[in-house]
Amino acid sequence: MFNRLFAKRERLERSQGFGRRFAAIFKSGRLDPEQWEELEEILLSADVGLELSTQLLTSLRQDLSNGEDPLTALKRELLALLAIQTPREIEFTRHSDGTPQVLLIVGVNGTGKTTTSGKLAKLAHDEGAKVFLAAADTFRAAATEQLETWANRANATLVRGQDGQDSASVAFDGLREAQAASADLLIVDTAGRLHTKTDLMNELGKVKRVIEKGAKVDEVLLVLDATTGQNGILQAKIFAEAVNVTGLVLTKLDGTARGGVVLAVQRELGIPVKLVGIGEGIDDLATFDPEVFVDGLIASS
Repeated sequence: MFNRLFAKRERLERSQGFGRRFAAIFKSGRLDPEQWEELEEILLSADVGLELSTQLLTSLRQDLSNGEDPLTALKRELLALLAIQTPREIEFTRHSDGTPQVLLIVGVNGTGKTTTSGKLAKLAHDEGAKVFLAAADTFRAAATEQLETWANRANATLVRGQDGQDSASVAFDGLREAQAASADLLIVDTAGRLHTKTDLMNELGKVKRVIEKGAKVDEVLLVLDATTGQNGILQAKIFAEAVNVTGLVLTKLDGTARGGVVLAVQRELGIPVKLVGIGEGIDDLATFDPEVFVDGLIASS
């Protein structure tokens, strides 16, 4: 899966690398207050955020005062910001008691939850997993139809309910069918909801509680649109309070120059970025690898 992201490295470099602009300033040989201010502007335009940008530049000043190569120091500092103790890996094999791994996919409207669910099913299938998808977005018929298309492409089994059926009951039906079929993985695609709507956020908690009557929810993956930048952090905070988010999925990362939000959202929340969407194809979902991501950010050639 490292190779899956590495193969898209050029796409990341073209869309979001701010290293070229950093390199040009460093090579100028002048790092007066005006140049440091420009460096800050570059970071802010990449959506790193003010507090994190200040922290990063303070560390860089110290590194450069010790004679370190600027881009080498920048890479080390960026990797340090992305360091986290929580594992980024997602398991695709069922538990020893026979229950499947259960992934709950959540997020606001339009972030790419259904697409991510389908791509994740394909990624798991390619790893040898038997995958079930539960279409728990029952209030939007197009979502179920879209998920059915993805399920067929990913060689996964779709469990769907009736229009307007309680989302939690569809999720539980998905669990029962996945267990009966000795599936490795159940992915539950939930309805998109505004993070400001308390009743909808409470519904997510209900879905999770109902699933947990039959199995552990192993991952709650929050899907964020990378193009929303800093706005995604507020969304993430509220979702994390509602359902204990365990990992982040950043979509549309190939189409934004604001990839610095990866640094900001992980640092702010303490939740690991686990997957990134880097294209529209079914294979364009990759396990997040900090080394490859940072190389894309600071690419200078």
